[in-house]
Amino acid sequence: MSDPYLLLWLEAPLQSWGHDSKFGRRDSLDFPTKSGVFGLLCCALGVGGKQTQRLEKWADCDMQVQAFVSMDRHGKPMPRQPLMRDFHMVGSGYDDKDPWQSLLIPKTSEGKKAVGGGTKMTYRYYLQDMAFAVALQGSKAELSELETALRNPVWDLYLGRKNCVPTEFIAQGICTDAEHAMNKATQLAESKSRAPVFKVLQGEHDGEVLTLNDVPLQFGEHKLYRDRRVTVLPVA
Repeated sequence: MSDPYLLLWLEAPLQSWGHDSKFGRRDSLDFPTKSGVFGLLCCALGVGGKQTQRLEKWADCDMQVQAFVSMDRHGKPMPRQPLMRDFHMVGSGYDDKDPWQSLLIPKTSEGKKAVGGGTKMTYRYYLQDMAFAVALQGSKAELSELETALRNPVWDLYLGRKNCVPTEFIAQGICTDAEHAMNKATQLAESKSRAPVFKVLQGEHDGEVLTLNDVPLQFGEHKLYRDRRVTVLPVA
């Protein structure tokens, strides 16, 4: 008998799931990454640092995603909103004589202020008005622990970035298999007037196959990741 699945519902006005971000440009994938979901679970559990043993145990678990958009008053799916670009100035207005404020000013590798006095322009991208059902496989005991933690999180929960606050309870129950989990997600989506637009399966299937460097092997100051293959399938 296969392991059960924990159903997660990720819904918010803004979400951001970075997978190839640089300092000045923080992009977002069209759907939640494994690293983002695992980070969310670690926040719920209140565990920090490298977490190499925990991540090694989670690395190969199956994770399926289904994306939902809002429907109009006629019951038809609305077009997906474009990525929102948010403009930021980072490092300005801080007193470099204050040791704590100085830490917030971007520095060169020598520890000096970056060009322009340490002030940097950055661009951050967000998904708008999306909801995602995530079915995560694991043992019953482990999923029960995660479900409890998500309902009583130790640290704040957010969908990719700290300003992306969820607007629905994330943990939606433990299901016997992925099909049961997605059927339950569809019922929840219908109650919210949302329609499915695409799904993401782990591994290679008939569809658009992508390679993502989003399987975390180590969190903390020096993060490590490895690749995985996923397939994006439109929903007819």
